[in-house]
Amino acid sequence: MANHKSSKKRIRQTAVKNTRNRYYHKTARNAMKALRNTTDKEAALVLLPKVTAMLDKLAKVNIIHKNKAGNLKSSIQLHVNSL
Repeated sequence: MANHKSSKKRIRQTAVKNTRNRYYHKTARNAMKALRNTTDKEAALVLLPKVTAMLDKLAKVNIIHKNKAGNLKSSIQLHVNSL
């Protein structure tokens, strides 16, 4: 167990950040799933910029790796193009 005041604060901060990061990551995964399940091209074209922006923001703050964000954006773009 932490004994120092600073380490107790660091544990609290880490818990808050972990919760926030999990929320953002899960939201982006749900948005990607919704986009992949879309069969209407117009709806997919509306969702695509929102999902790519989400992935870019996650990569910017290191919630996901930048190469993973690029791979995910590429795969959803291919899906939209194939509709």
